[in-house]
Amino acid sequence: MKKLLTFACVSVVFFWLFAFRNSRAASARTQTRELLPLQLEEQIPVPGVTGRLDHFTADFKRKRVFVSALGNNSVEVIDTFAGKVVHSIKGLAQPQGPLYVAGVDKLYVANAEDGKVRVYDGATYTLRKTIDLGEDPDNMRYDDASKTLFVGFGEEDGGIAMIDPKTDERVGMVYKTEGHPESFQVEAKGGRIFVNVPDAGYVVESIDRKTGAVTKWPLKGLWGNYAMALDEENNRLFTITRKTPMMVVLNTETGGEVARLRSAGECDDVFFDASRKRVYVIGGSGVISVFQEVDPNHYELVADVPTGIGIRTGYFYAKRDRLYAGVPAKGNEPAQVWTFEAED
Repeated sequence: MKKLLTFACVSVVFFWLFAFRNSRAASARTQTRELLPLQLEEQIPVPGVTGRLDHFTADFKRKRVFVSALGNNSVEVIDTFAGKVVHSIKGLAQPQGPLYVAGVDKLYVANAEDGKVRVYDGATYTLRKTIDLGEDPDNMRYDDASKTLFVGFGEEDGGIAMIDPKTDERVGMVYKTEGHPESFQVEAKGGRIFVNVPDAGYVVESIDRKTGAVTKWPLKGLWGNYAMALDEENNRLFTITRKTPMMVVLNTETGGEVARLRSAGECDDVFFDASRKRVYVIGGSGVISVFQEVDPNHYELVADVPTGIGIRTGYFYAKRDRLYAGVPAKGNEPAQVWTFEAED
């Protein structure tokens, strides 16, 4: 009987120790989850899509997000409220940069393989026009002040062309860059375009929109600068390098470096959250690095939010406080779009 009582007591002690340990672990996991500035809320399957997902754009009125399925030669249309794919635009040629322009209700898609920008109706997604652009068109931006669409293209003879979205014709000059223009940003109030041009000696180029004059800002030992975001209010430019993985903050008035911080590797998209003064760096290395602005000269890493290897493109939907990330197809798993909610 004594042995049985001793065994029972020991069992009870071990049970409560085990329960306490699990409770502590669960509490730690919950606390970690609560501390993350981005919370994974939804995983949206993108069925039938092979290869990687490239850049995104959004139609705010219809609450839809578009993602270029580069390896699948399609653009997938996702209803963000329903959390599912509602349409697939077929017949593209390695689509890279999509851009929806609300003022004309059109979707523009840059195609790397044939050098064309295809224009689709924003409601029906029927093809309206094809614009010949040049080799390897990639990222696109829209300047609401001038009602102009900008497209980066070209390799050795790179540049940024302009399209009038009312007529869907090319207009104005081509702003020359010394190599393929990767991500770029157009000032809304100023008169400059900032361009990542890693082929030109690992620099950021500042282009005067009136004259086309180019000023080079070196990145001092870093290269592979693909993604870029802009905080125009504070004259700060965020460029993300791959070798070594860094977020470099530049003063757009002087071109001088303000800060550099280690960030997620293999980044292809970065976004500035103006309401929270945060920067989201989506890295193919398996994390989203979240940086907080202390002031325009100082930044700190808040968290490296876990994602997965190869997830490096996305879209920050500011009106919904959502960050969408493109997950490439892998094995029997279909491509997906993950939805993260930004937390205060």
